[in-house]
Amino acid sequence: MTPFLLLAFLIGLCVGSFLNVVIYRLPRGLSIVAPRSFCPGCGRPLRWFENIPLLSFFWLRGRCRTCRKPISWRYPLVEGLCGILAVYFLKSYGISIQAAIPYLLALLLIAASFIDLEHGIIPDQITLGGLLAGLGLSPFSPFLSPREALVGAFCGAGAFYLLGAYYFWIRGREGLGEGDYKLLALIGGFLGPLNLIPIVFLASVWGLCIALLLALVRKERLSGGKSLPFGPFLSLGAFTLLIYPKIATFLFPPIY
Repeated sequence: MTPFLLLAFLIGLCVGSFLNVVIYRLPRGLSIVAPRSFCPGCGRPLRWFENIPLLSFFWLRGRCRTCRKPISWRYPLVEGLCGILAVYFLKSYGISIQAAIPYLLALLLIAASFIDLEHGIIPDQITLGGLLAGLGLSPFSPFLSPREALVGAFCGAGAFYLLGAYYFWIRGREGLGEGDYKLLALIGGFLGPLNLIPIVFLASVWGLCIALLLALVRKERLSGGKSLPFGPFLSLGAFTLLIYPKIATFLFPPIY
């Protein structure tokens, strides 16, 4: 790894550390600026050496120094992922705004996924705020034009709204939340309308595979009474397309 990419990785770790703050505090209605980082178990403010991205978790052996309660594996996972993605997008697009745009989308998807998994919601600050950012950055996007971004946002929200209404008509209960509509609008605003179908398809495949895996591990039958949030799977579908863009044309080849 070159010194520049190493620097990008370290900056990505710091971005991931801040993203963990957003993931923890935003759904709880806490400020993401103040106070400084603290232990979720005992509330003690963390010293600087307890807040070094990635390293502190392993130095503390995954536990708070004071209350000894375990620290979630989400913290090093998010930090490491943000560092790796920073390197990946810089290598793919160079030092440019074209690298920053997919990285921003990845950060939004990570935050939305972990919040949805823990709380079953996706805050508007992420979906609607991210959508506005995607539309605003669309003139510089490596994926689409401003017009395609706007169409993608409307198609993402509209298609999922109709799908949710159809599910409610068939099953008589909600199957998709408003956060899912807004998340797909966000994804459409960044990646355009043509990528929405492969993303939803990939999300469904990811969802089925993970649901089957969980059923095998927990030795439970899949039942209609238990459901997983769909937001993280939409994010996985979008991630798959970001990392391997050719999968869209592989799954749905153009018809001439």
